[in-house]
Amino acid sequence: MSKNRAIWLPTLLLLAGGVLTSCGGGETRRTVKANDAPVPAHVEKVEKKPVPGSYVAVGTVRPRISSVLSSRVMGQVLSVRAYPGQSVKAGQVLAVIDNRDAQANSSKANAGLSEAQNALQEVDESLRAGEAGKASADAGAALAASTYKRFQALLERQSVSPQEFEEVEFKYKAAVAEARRAEQGVLATQARRRQVLDRIEQAKAELRNADAFLSYASVTSPYAGIITARHVDAGAMAAPGVPLLTIEDNNDYQLEASVEESQLSRIKIGDRVPVKIDALREGELVGTVGEMVPSGDPSSRSFLVKVRLPMSAGIRSGMFGRARFAGDEQEAITVPESALVSRGQLSGVIVVDQANRARFRLIKPGKRYADRVEILSGVEAGDRVVVEAADRVEDGRLVSMAE
Repeated sequence: MSKNRAIWLPTLLLLAGGVLTSCGGGETRRTVKANDAPVPAHVEKVEKKPVPGSYVAVGTVRPRISSVLSSRVMGQVLSVRAYPGQSVKAGQVLAVIDNRDAQANSSKANAGLSEAQNALQEVDESLRAGEAGKASADAGAALAASTYKRFQALLERQSVSPQEFEEVEFKYKAAVAEARRAEQGVLATQARRRQVLDRIEQAKAELRNADAFLSYASVTSPYAGIITARHVDAGAMAAPGVPLLTIEDNNDYQLEASVEESQLSRIKIGDRVPVKIDALREGELVGTVGEMVPSGDPSSRSFLVKVRLPMSAGIRSGMFGRARFAGDEQEAITVPESALVSRGQLSGVIVVDQANRARFRLIKPGKRYADRVEILSGVEAGDRVVVEAADRVEDGRLVSMAE
């Protein structure tokens, strides 16, 4: 029995090994066969092609209009009605200054105006009376002149005595003198009226000046915007030139970008420029070159270009941004954006090798041009890249190409 077991045991082990080998070999063949099933994919042959060149300049978002508000009169700050971050309207009262001197001047100017207006009424009454007296005196003078001429004719014919003629002549001269005095009185009254009118205009000017100083007690917003800084509180002393609040127009921002002098000749006022604000989740904004500062920085050899930005709810002054200006055309390798495959923090593409098998290759992406991405490294001209549903093609799979 011992001898038979010694003979059969190796035989059984060999048979078992053969069965296992046969089973394993069948599974291996099935796996290879499954992996060799071609996967249909759209493939593009990579080439170097001309792409529009660009120049990226970094800058800071600034408001196009920003103002530091201060008082035009000296006085104690009674209240400050605005705080940083508050949106305000044009003409809204932001701070109130104690200005009692202006109130007193305004009251004094009002009193002076009332006095001058009352004096004008009195002068007008005197003028009316004087004009009536002048009319009466002129009528008396005309009658005396007519009588005087008639008596002159009678005297020549010796129809009246010299004594009677002298009486008429005396009355004539008195009437003429009275008319002259009445006229002088009217002229004097008219002159006095002009003086009173001048006094009224002066009083009105003083009142306007006093009211203007009185209005300076209220510091108002010059335009609709947002308060960015508050420099004083109630109780502080305000004076001309001392900052109270800072306001900016939050509907009109611009990116102030520093541009190298070698790139300045390619930029023109009115150019449309893509702008990327890193703090905003949205894509690129399209701005417009609104101003190019003519003087540059001699230390950096750069010039300030201001790109006006469209309205966006998320823009704030001080944000970092990039402006992409048009440059010279250049050659680059690009692939459709759909060809990119992400593996964690890495980017790559699926390249089809000479054996038509898919190989994942790491790449370094560059600039974006519409729906294509520049490849800086990892892919060379002539390589074949899967451009649609690339993330579904497994590494090592056989690829059935459709270009």
